[in-house]
Amino acid sequence: MMYYGTGMSGWGMALMGLSGLLFWGLVIAGIVVAVRYTSRVGLRGEPAVHGPTPQQTLADRFARGDIDEEQYTRNLKVLNETALTRGPGG
Repeated sequence: MMYYGTGMSGWGMALMGLSGLLFWGLVIAGIVVAVRYTSRVGLRGEPAVHGPTPQQTLADRFARGDIDEEQYTRNLKVLNETALTRGPGG
């Protein structure tokens, strides 16, 4: 008796191809999720602080005498109103 082919029909070949694509798609998606998760360590929704806040900078200018008390309070009020309307990270 001779052996002809794999004995797999066209449907079997199609399912094998689709399962291969599904497998590699899941592997790639897992890698993407792992990279995104590790790159977000410590961010948990808070904006990154890379220096003094605008309020701290304004207070420093007031402490150095660059601006007077009236200008300080006016600018501080504007900064606080802007922070309230924009929200965190906005």
